[in-house]
Amino acid sequence: MIYITRRERFNAAHRLYRPDYTDDQNFRLFGKCSYPNWHGHNYDLLVTIKGEVNPETGFLINLSNLSSIIKEKVIDKLDHRNINLDVDFMQGKFASTEMLAISIWEQLEFEVDKLGARLHCVKVQESENNYVEYFG
Repeated sequence: MIYITRRERFNAAHRLYRPDYTDDQNFRLFGKCSYPNWHGHNYDLLVTIKGEVNPETGFLINLSNLSSIIKEKVIDKLDHRNINLDVDFMQGKFASTEMLAISIWEQLEFEVDKLGARLHCVKVQESENNYVEYFG
């Protein structure tokens, strides 16, 4: 079993808040991440796949194919967007990094399977100090 990770990057804004809470309640729960005018991050997305090395090619899959899928299914939808408002696969979901990682997994899992590999981990790093890893 071999594991390969592809990194992509995107910039996006979001707001952590519950619409049924007042701004004061949201601020107490989510701090400055709940400010009504949004805030943004320069995200790193690391997608790790796993499988067996193909003896014909010497690699698991062609990473340019993986990169194309990540860009089409995730990056093009997130980059320079508002996660709360603009991203189809985040509609009706809380815009936390945890929910973002789960939702990205859902966007990629079937597509990675079609390439002949298995999705192992989606890591979303929103800052130098904070990241989420999701293993399905």
